[in-house]
Amino acid sequence: MQTVVQYLQAHQSDALETLKALLRIPSVSAITVHKPDVRRAAEFVRDQLASANLTTELVETAGHPIVYAEWLKAEKPNAPTVLIYGHYDVQPPDPLDKWVTPAFEPDVRDGCIWARGATDDKGQMLTHVLSVAAWLKATGKLPINVKFVIEGEEEVGSNNLDVFLAANREKLRSDIAVISDTSQYAPNIPAITYGLRGILACEVRLIGPKQDLHSGIFGGAITNPATALARLIASLHDANGRVEIPGFYDDVKPLTDTERSGFAALPFNERDFLASVGVESSWGETGFTSTERRWARPTCEINGLTSGYQGEGPKTIIPSWASAKITCRLVPNQDPHKLTKSLGQFLQKQLLPGCRLEFVESHGCPGFIADANSPFMDAARSAIQEAFGTKPVMIREGGSIPVVGTLKELLGVDTLLLGWGQNTDNLHSPNEHFAVADFHRGTLASAMLWQRIADRCA
Repeated sequence: MQTVVQYLQAHQSDALETLKALLRIPSVSAITVHKPDVRRAAEFVRDQLASANLTTELVETAGHPIVYAEWLKAEKPNAPTVLIYGHYDVQPPDPLDKWVTPAFEPDVRDGCIWARGATDDKGQMLTHVLSVAAWLKATGKLPINVKFVIEGEEEVGSNNLDVFLAANREKLRSDIAVISDTSQYAPNIPAITYGLRGILACEVRLIGPKQDLHSGIFGGAITNPATALARLIASLHDANGRVEIPGFYDDVKPLTDTERSGFAALPFNERDFLASVGVESSWGETGFTSTERRWARPTCEINGLTSGYQGEGPKTIIPSWASAKITCRLVPNQDPHKLTKSLGQFLQKQLLPGCRLEFVESHGCPGFIADANSPFMDAARSAIQEAFGTKPVMIREGGSIPVVGTLKELLGVDTLLLGWGQNTDNLHSPNEHFAVADFHRGTLASAMLWQRIADRCA
């Protein structure tokens, strides 16, 4: 291990230059003109792994390629196998005029590297590539077996990843997965994310008269789809912030006292939190703190509303239609398919006469919770504490990472979610960045993790 640490310290400048080279590739998976760039990024990652003496391949899909690599030569016959997932594609950089320096011209200033993909996920993913390379270049071996799956469609839904995983279940068989696409809790407070919320998404469209109608001539005799939709939306929550969809809480496991006390012990300031988003007070399910509501309680949110005239000045009409986009964040044990059906039935039952409801299901995935006391978690805590100089906190996050559920469903493997960046790194926004110190500490923690897993989990 000491040899590996010395290697990483001696090659920090090289590691940063490697990250810069990857960040210069505009691998925007959502934009067709960047398809050659996405492939270039895949080839770059493949070549990095190949140069470290891993067996690599570029797996073609119906979309962008998947990088697969493996090293399965651990000396001990019972050595664990770790599956490392990440993605090399990035979000579009727009709006371009908001960037201080160009999005694909990485710039190091103020202790950070600034570029699209710096944190999400090129920088974080690369820490694992570099740590494995350090082991193999410094010692010629790893204490564990590793498999890499690095995709190029995470930012556009990972449509072809599930196909690849399902077709290669035996090839990908592993004891644990590792993903770094989350964040630390705060600067100098590293974290292990042991729980994520799932999601269900849909669009509700109310169809009324065959065309917009004059509100003076027809008002009072014809159902207004916008009014009908507002009533439906208002019915989704009671006065205490609880979701009214039938069966919504049936499968929700209550938070344990240990979890609630752990959340309460985190350095969180409600006033600063509210100020950071520009509001004066919070609102949500009664009986829970803001942290508990955001991380570990299910929610129902309206993401968009559309109906009628939106231009300048008045236009006195009854609109012919109204629509809303709805998502529910789900906690572990809730079934997105069952609750999507329940939501559709709930809205249909309360629909005012004179409107027709179109209910369009979108994507969904279940929530995730890992055993916070497993040997793999213990290995991660030890590695992070040594690399960062402080014990990581155990947190949940309110967002969803669908691949975590997919890995569990298709491969039967749990995931360590180890974030090296910060929530304030402007992910998906202009001026995305990643602290250089955290990039190096994340790489060191990754390298130490392989030894700790070998020690504790064989």
